[in-house]
Amino acid sequence: MEKSQDVTHQDRPRLYYGYVVVTAASIMMVMIWGTFHAFGVFFEPFIREFGWTRAMTSGASALNTMIFGILCIFSAGLSERLGPRWVMTICGIILGLGYFLMAQLTHAWELYLYFGVFVAIGMSPYIPLLSLVPQWFTTNRGRMNAIVLSGMGLGTMIVPPIASTLISVWQWRSSYLVISISTLIVMVAVSQFLRGGPNLPVNGKERRPDIGFADQRNEGITLREAICTRQFVLVCLLYFSFLFCVVSIVVHLVIHTIGLGIPATRAAFTLSLIGGACIVGMNVMGNMADRFSNKIGLGISYLLMGLSLVWLIASHSEWSFYLFSIAFGFAYGGMQVLFSPLVAELFGTRSHGVILAAGALVGSIGAAIGPIFAGYIFDSVGSYTVAFILCAVLAFAGLVSTFLLQKKPKS
Repeated sequence: MEKSQDVTHQDRPRLYYGYVVVTAASIMMVMIWGTFHAFGVFFEPFIREFGWTRAMTSGASALNTMIFGILCIFSAGLSERLGPRWVMTICGIILGLGYFLMAQLTHAWELYLYFGVFVAIGMSPYIPLLSLVPQWFTTNRGRMNAIVLSGMGLGTMIVPPIASTLISVWQWRSSYLVISISTLIVMVAVSQFLRGGPNLPVNGKERRPDIGFADQRNEGITLREAICTRQFVLVCLLYFSFLFCVVSIVVHLVIHTIGLGIPATRAAFTLSLIGGACIVGMNVMGNMADRFSNKIGLGISYLLMGLSLVWLIASHSEWSFYLFSIAFGFAYGGMQVLFSPLVAELFGTRSHGVILAAGALVGSIGAAIGPIFAGYIFDSVGSYTVAFILCAVLAFAGLVSTFLLQKKPKS
């Protein structure tokens, strides 16, 4: 009996595998969101070479976010059935293929197909990556979620400037070719380290619990039950305003600053600052949520985003855009890191992935409308002012919505 106990003790892993999963998910976030946010860097070369309008070019980003939002629900379900490793491997291959085809771009319909459809399919397991955190951790979810999502900020910080430099040296087609090869290698390799949390069923079989994990998969409510609550409506409104603002800014900020006389490489640096500040915001707000509440963190983030957008309206100098990027990125990171633990707090972990994906689907409507609206406004009046004002209004509307959240959903 004693020998058996000794063997069991010796066989215990020294490193909790949840930390490996969090690290792998963070690396994949670098590739998924760094390459997506680099689209704004390619905006001006597309318009210059093909003569497309800003609204037309923005439409590809809108289609991407709509398909991405829809597929997030399916990828979440597939990940729960098959495990995240296979889902992410397949999607990683598709993502690399999408960017490879972008390097061959010649017509507008190809832009919509390659970036709007193929890249969106490759990005769709974003929600399953976030859902891994509450599966592996019952405490410090905000902190672990911040680590995963820091990959998003890091990707935004490093990929757009690299892409901009490659464009200036080798032109935009070669830049997309480098992105495609890098994405394919990293996504497929890192996917092999992913696996679902302890006790989650995979192919009909139960896993043995890992050390330090309390199984909570049956706690909470289903998606059907969640949809009937006021809290779900508020989460959808929060997601809508959040993604409307973020995607509009990410797509149009660089070309907006270039239009005011700032060189392209320095204009791309605004996205780097957003990415760097995003990492800080994720970690600060993630820790704040663990100590206080997601509601407080979200309120602060929406307030800061609204104020930063008001500042952007009056910004014309390079330093003012850098200051905006820091404040906006911090708020962006704070919001991004809090949605997953907020859903777990409001609805439990029983159907966490699909509930979060459903909220993201509604948010993707805002992400689709935002950049098209901003591009249309500029094409019509030659200014982004009206678009930025609407973004600020939505950010403050998100602030009001956070005050209406309650910990327990009511039908």
